Amino acid sequence: MNETSKSIFSKIKDARYSTRYLVGHGVDIGAGNDGLHNFAELFPLMKSCRPWDLEDGDAQYMQSVSDNSYDFVHSSHCLEHMNNPVVALNNWLRILKVGGHLICTIPDEDLYEQGYFPSRYNADHKFTFTIYKKRSWSFRSINIFELLAGSDFDLKIIKVELLDATYRYSMRGDSLPPPDQSASAIGECAIEIVLQKV
Repeated sequence: MNETSKSIFSKIKDARYSTRYLVGHGVDIGAGNDGLHNFAELFPLMKSCRPWDLEDGDAQYMQSVSDNSYDFVHSSHCLEHMNNPVVALNNWLRILKVGGHLICTIPDEDLYEQGYFPSRYNADHKFTFTIYKKRSWSFRSINIFELLAGSDFDLKIIKVELLDATYRYSMRGDSLPPPDQSASAIGECAIEIVLQKV
């Protein structure tokens, strides 16, 4: 809930977002009501950011978008809804210009789903994600580093970070099911990936 809004505080503290990553013309895949374009004034080198949602077409394929169209691609909490995250990620990279950046945020399976799949908090989640583990409790788990290694494109991995600064670990296990911390105004329980297409 309002995951892009929650992420803005950390983005404006890291100058790379305003000087390197969110520069030029971009697309925000799965923007919904909380699109990155709402915060354009905080990123002065962002010339435009087109919100993309269900009415614009299938986000997995981005069929109406030409190769190498955008300077940056942003997606917050959308990849987990795709039927095939590998295909989706490759298409998001396809529409990105060489040298451009992909900024993607997804729920962390241990912090968001908390050991339950199908997800108790969002029935439309088709996969769970972890940065990297040898074994997962989830039968639909994807390791981020394995996902990136399987990309059709040459990538520079700039950042893979667990976003848990406002996650309250003390709340886990106090109730069954444990609360969905992302439903709060500040709770982040996600993984952020920043890639550059080379």
